[in-house]
Amino acid sequence: MRRGKAIAGSALFLVVAPGTVAGLIPWWISRWRFSDPFFGVAAFRVLGVALMAAGLPVLLSAFARFALQGLGTPAPLAPPERLVVTGWYRHVRNPMYVAVVSLIFGQGLLFGSVGVMEYGLAAWVVFHVFVVAREEPALRGRFGAEYQGYCAHVGRWIPRLSPWSSG
Repeated sequence: MRRGKAIAGSALFLVVAPGTVAGLIPWWISRWRFSDPFFGVAAFRVLGVALMAAGLPVLLSAFARFALQGLGTPAPLAPPERLVVTGWYRHVRNPMYVAVVSLIFGQGLLFGSVGVMEYGLAAWVVFHVFVVAREEPALRGRFGAEYQGYCAHVGRWIPRLSPWSSG
């Protein structure tokens, strides 16, 4: 895929998929109205802002890497031509999903919304099932030993503190 198409496709998918999952649906649930902080502890709001502040740049970086280095998109219809194992992918195999869940839980904590927190948990379960049942088998089939080696060193959900290097 040409770089321009990869960038446009990734940008469109970013707005449609994470924009809906991490933006529109939490808004539908909470209307972004502040409820009392969980357990009356205002620090949960600060933690929520921190999760959102951490998640957004990770999400944007991962999408950019798919387009610029992988020459594809995160969308299953136009997957990357190359395995992306740089940036946040050196720390965790699924930085996009981790970032989206971070954005959802961050909103739940910020707004004191039990509904958004429950939705965040459900989203993570759906992501996990999709990754294990569909995404990982497809990547093993597409990238073979390169992906297997990557999986042996980088965790699916829990980030490594030190970045992994393939070389």
